Amino acid sequence: MAVDRSDIVKLGELARLQISEETIDEVTRRLGDVLALVDQLQAADTDAVSPMAHPMDAVQRLRADEVTEPNQRDTFQAIAPATEDGLYLVPKVID
Repeated sequence: MAVDRSDIVKLGELARLQISEETIDEVTRRLGDVLALVDQLQAADTDAVSPMAHPMDAVQRLRADEVTEPNQRDTFQAIAPATEDGLYLVPKVID
């Protein structure tokens, strides 16, 4: 994909970036290089490659999901200003 000066000026305006006249040519060249690299990556054949969750094919060890504290809902709801059917009632904040 070719990038020209007018594209850089427009991108600068949209991104609210001030790109000086002296650097427009350099930014145009560098952005063109990035887009050429993206085109090169998109040209790679990845049909036979299976997706991976992690590049090192590592497995994350997780701890067991165990209850470590007793259920104190009734104790906490006893001191709450308003409850109903095991739920906390709060004032309406959105009309």
